[in-house]
Amino acid sequence: MTRRAFAQEDADLGTNSVPVSRTRRYKDIDLTLSIKPTTGDVYKKLDAAAVKQAIKNLIMTNQLEKPFRPNYGANIRSSLFELADYGDDTIIKDKIITNIRRFEPRAEIKEVIVNSVEGYKNTIDVTITFEIKSTSEVVQFTTNLARLR
Repeated sequence: MTRRAFAQEDADLGTNSVPVSRTRRYKDIDLTLSIKPTTGDVYKKLDAAAVKQAIKNLIMTNQLEKPFRPNYGANIRSSLFELADYGDDTIIKDKIITNIRRFEPRAEIKEVIVNSVEGYKNTIDVTITFEIKSTSEVVQFTTNLARLR
């Protein structure tokens, strides 16, 4: 028989749940590399802004662009140079979902909407709705991908 000794405060551990107050904060540097005038440090992105910045970078990065990580990136810009087809939006959506699930563990995807812009050649609007896993905050991110001439 194992006997456990608890403190007086712990007498009701078997019946009540123990509240956990620790939440994880996500921090990244701001990629504009702006410097705070008061401290001289680089600004930071926190929580939802950090995850949003990471997802944007993932979508904008082509494969083979990041050294030592040849599969990193959604490789969406390569689709902008191809002839437009009805299935392209679905292919781009699948690439985005796959890469966010693979490379961004802080976000859980809720919805991805990809629309080719009518009248503008080689332009795609992307709207991503995701949940921050540590805070359960739902964030919507919209960007426009366009081919540069």
